[in-house]
Amino acid sequence: MNPDLDHHFEEIIRGIGEDVTREGLAKTPYRAARAIEYLTQGYQQSLDDLVNDALFESDSDEMVIVRDIEFYSLCEHHVLPFIGRAQVGYIPNGKVIGLSKIARIIDMYARRLQIQEKLTRDVAEAIQEATGALGVAVQMDAKHLCMMMRGVNKQNSEMSSSVMLGAFRDSQSTRNEFLQLIRR
Repeated sequence: MNPDLDHHFEEIIRGIGEDVTREGLAKTPYRAARAIEYLTQGYQQSLDDLVNDALFESDSDEMVIVRDIEFYSLCEHHVLPFIGRAQVGYIPNGKVIGLSKIARIIDMYARRLQIQEKLTRDVAEAIQEATGALGVAVQMDAKHLCMMMRGVNKQNSEMSSSVMLGAFRDSQSTRNEFLQLIRR
């Protein structure tokens, strides 16, 4: 816990003209500081610790896909949430990764300040690094509150991003198979 964060949130609340001592706000700086620590805990995690040897020998060389993994992140431009779902595919090269580790990798990178394009790339590269897969594909769709609650106020806008590595980049048919399977 970083007590300086409490003070900074207190200053922000005062800066917008609120009375930080009133009943409803008295503990808000503390709660907001703990929330931001939780929402950015990805900075305190590492890929090695997260995967924790959850790689298993396998002779499978067929595509593995995990769909509809929800994630929550904060944009680095406004520190407002973006919320979405990720689709991840990989082609094993002698090893498969524990299923929950894919979701944990997404969470680790999502719990940092960034843009969606970087999040997508970080997840793909991390899965590639962890598994040594022949190829990795990551596709993400998200709604960005910076577009929904401020600025252009577009409630139904959604952003898509994808990163294709290895066989998914090199082979149109492999990429097409992934894209077709995630649409089910």
